[in-house]
Amino acid sequence: MKISEIRQLKDDELVTELERLRRHLFDVRAQAVTEKLEDPTLITKAKRDIARILTIQKERETAGEKAEA
Repeated sequence: MKISEIRQLKDDELVTELERLRRHLFDVRAQAVTEKLEDPTLITKAKRDIARILTIQKERETAGEKAEA
């Protein structure tokens, strides 16, 4: 996912997408262990997408704190 796509998601959609990506990462790692993984870059891509979502969540959290202050 691109960062612009992630920014358009609502908070609850971000949580759902994060859960989906974590499950996907688990599945990809399991495939890597059993040597059934065709594209090894899927692990890196999944990790980066998870990091992007966590970054957006943190940005929104700190923006909310600043708005309250």
